[in-house]
Amino acid sequence: MSRLLLLNKPFGVICQFTPEGGHQSLADFVAVPGVYPAGRLDTDSEGLVVLTDDGSLQTAIADPRYKLSKGYWVQVEGTPTKAALERLRDGVELRDGKTRPARARPMAAPAGLWPRDPPIRVRREIPTSWIDLELREGKNRQVRRMTAAVGLPTLRLVRHRVGPWNIAGLAPGEWCEEDLPAPGTLAKFASQSFGS
Repeated sequence: MSRLLLLNKPFGVICQFTPEGGHQSLADFVAVPGVYPAGRLDTDSEGLVVLTDDGSLQTAIADPRYKLSKGYWVQVEGTPTKAALERLRDGVELRDGKTRPARARPMAAPAGLWPRDPPIRVRREIPTSWIDLELREGKNRQVRRMTAAVGLPTLRLVRHRVGPWNIAGLAPGEWCEEDLPAPGTLAKFASQSFGS
């Protein structure tokens, strides 16, 4: 029987089971043999990592061809303008090509969000803001590169959702087991259109 786990990956943890570069790995939090992350989350990012031992499900979650949406809370330096948000929605030109259309909207700091360890650096004279960003692709360090390209460097990045799954109720380092998705569930999360 296949398994599906949801982990709230803490900041500083490498998104693999083999330790590297002095970082903690997924093995420090999940002692379940045979499961692997369905997609990656940068070491300096936090939040939801979906793990499974089902290769086809792993592909359906991680492969950009399937366009499964992923939601991020992004704390940025500066205040997003209407023009910056529109650029994020329309797609941003990066060195490796233009990003797909996205959802991007300003938001208040996420309610109940745990403090980051270590805390972000704050500059007194520059405000910080939050953006709720939803993507359907996964270029390397894409969110950070997108916000930087529109003049809003990322200070903190939390993935709160992957398709139908979210981190509600999971503290950093905690995981839970979920039922496998019903047929057609993931396709629903890939078929919704992105409007502004």
